[in-house]
Amino acid sequence: MEIRELAVPDSYVLDLVPHGDARGRFTEWYRADVLAEAVGRPLPLAQANHSVSARGVLRGVHFALVPPGQAKYVYCPAGRVLDVVVDVRVGSPTFGVHDAVVLDSEQPRAVYLAEGLGHAFVSLADASSVTYLVSSGYSPGREFGVHPLDPALDLPWPADLEFELSAKDLAAPTLEQAREQGLLPTLEQCTARYAEQRA
Repeated sequence: MEIRELAVPDSYVLDLVPHGDARGRFTEWYRADVLAEAVGRPLPLAQANHSVSARGVLRGVHFALVPPGQAKYVYCPAGRVLDVVVDVRVGSPTFGVHDAVVLDSEQPRAVYLAEGLGHAFVSLADASSVTYLVSSGYSPGREFGVHPLDPALDLPWPADLEFELSAKDLAAPTLEQAREQGLLPTLEQCTARYAEQRA
């Protein structure tokens, strides 16, 4: 398993090692010890989510208020998605910066993003499955979004797709509107949360 940090600090891509023979394939897709060593703190697991999406389904950009926030460990066991991490932490030197990774079932990878970061993905194939482990349970009053087609973000969505978004994502504010409305976590809140987990 190889791990490298993405352009958004506190997010990582993990290149996984599949093992196959005539019977099929086995992939160790999550290792708590390896991840904790790479990011410097554990990922407390509170909930596991699984979505299946048709080609063109676009989910996000989602984030949760900090504390506690919601760290995510994202894996695509079937199909193919473009997974995007966005820095929505007010006060971060990389505020508004994004990075993207293709997750698919052929070359298995996973993405980890810390609390306070925004997450989105678009399905590049029908019946794409995304499984993700999260550090806190669903809390509707603390979870928000930024519009994934915000021109200022200029996220790298493929031009050949017809996007399908939920009503909630369609109604989400732009990044600047979310900042003006006080919806975004701050770097200070997130840094304090990361330090608390290291302790």
